[in-house]
Amino acid sequence: MSYKVLIANRGEIALRAIRACKELGIKTVSVYSEADKDLKHLRFSDETVCIGPASPTQSYLNIPAILSAAELTSANAIYPGYGFLAEDHNFAEMCEKSGFKFIGPTSETIQKMGDKITAKTLAEKSGIQIVPGYKDEIPSDNDEFKKIARDIGYPIMIKATAGGGGRGMRVVEREEDLIGHAEITMQEAKNGFGNETIYLEKFIGNPRHIEVQIVGDGKGKAIHLGTRDCSMQRRHQKIIEEAPALNINQEALNKTLIACVNLCEEINYEGVGTIEFLYEDNQFYFIEMNTRIQVEHPVTEMITGFDLVKAQLRIALEMPIKLNQDDINFHGHSLECRINAEDPDNFQPSPGTITKMHTPGGFGIRYDSHIYGGYRVPPNYDSLLAKIITQANSRSSAIKRMLSALDEFFIEGIKTNHPLHQRILHDDTFKENKHTINYLENEFLKK
Repeated sequence: MSYKVLIANRGEIALRAIRACKELGIKTVSVYSEADKDLKHLRFSDETVCIGPASPTQSYLNIPAILSAAELTSANAIYPGYGFLAEDHNFAEMCEKSGFKFIGPTSETIQKMGDKITAKTLAEKSGIQIVPGYKDEIPSDNDEFKKIARDIGYPIMIKATAGGGGRGMRVVEREEDLIGHAEITMQEAKNGFGNETIYLEKFIGNPRHIEVQIVGDGKGKAIHLGTRDCSMQRRHQKIIEEAPALNINQEALNKTLIACVNLCEEINYEGVGTIEFLYEDNQFYFIEMNTRIQVEHPVTEMITGFDLVKAQLRIALEMPIKLNQDDINFHGHSLECRINAEDPDNFQPSPGTITKMHTPGGFGIRYDSHIYGGYRVPPNYDSLLAKIITQANSRSSAIKRMLSALDEFFIEGIKTNHPLHQRILHDDTFKENKHTINYLENEFLKK
């Protein structure tokens, strides 16, 4: 069968998807907004369709426009990438009902794993350790609510069940702040996600952020591709990621990896996904599952040689693929630096025209990006410009290789967080792998 895939995204992940499609002999259709008419990947797509103005709600989040473009071009399937509609179960369901294969899990799976309470229940049943907390409906009686919080133990975290990306969360240190913080979180959740449901869990104070990459065939078979450490982050947004996660208790790790595979086999998970954890005191605590490709997927690919995007396509389009855990071999260490269009000191976005740039290269260096000299970075979307990835036999060698890559790399015309990455890579705490999710904000940026 000949396939044609519509890529419902933009930037580097759209280019990444086109490259994978070309290798598999799949035709591509790329949609774009009026602000993105000069994106690099449009030159390499077999067909292109403008789906609306710059505003994401009128273009990349416009489901009728995307489905119309798929129908107009006779596409078979739709690739969502990450962000935008990638974890929107309604979009996946509409694709399915309109006769297009959604390249990812089923809408039912996305809905289940997107609801944090349901996801925690399923994870716990599969043997995954969850954060102690309360996941039933919050009682309307304030005294009863306070008792629940006391039983969990302060500090606690109030979370929106439909939250994500660091939004819809609030830490409560004292009982007298509980009711007020809960009301604020519920209102924020209602405004931001259309769902005011919240739950409580114990606040894990100073953990690392560890995630497990999985791949499932949708028929009850799944494998894992090891771990990633994403602890270098600001406001819950990852800045540097690496694979594998080091200095992890082996017994806890083995148990967690097995449990992650069990979960995905139990729910007949289809495609690639990531199960995220907080890790503290030799214990993994389940946070959530992302039912899509991750921005940081290249570090896993670099240490395994396993193409995750091609796996997504093969599984969804029922092309031949073997998922055998014994075939997955791990080699060395990999780092990824996210280069964003933002001021490195105050993190304010920095859109504008790139007047000059040079990309890094060399042995063990990978560069994933959609930008080029003369490209105008629009103010309407995520600030990610490029991902620089290195792989070497050891973590220290991967860091040195990344420093070399960053020395070669430059962008002129706009500000980027390039200098911040250089500072982090020279930092002793980072080099010694002693940082946690709080380190960048609470210590490093205050130096």
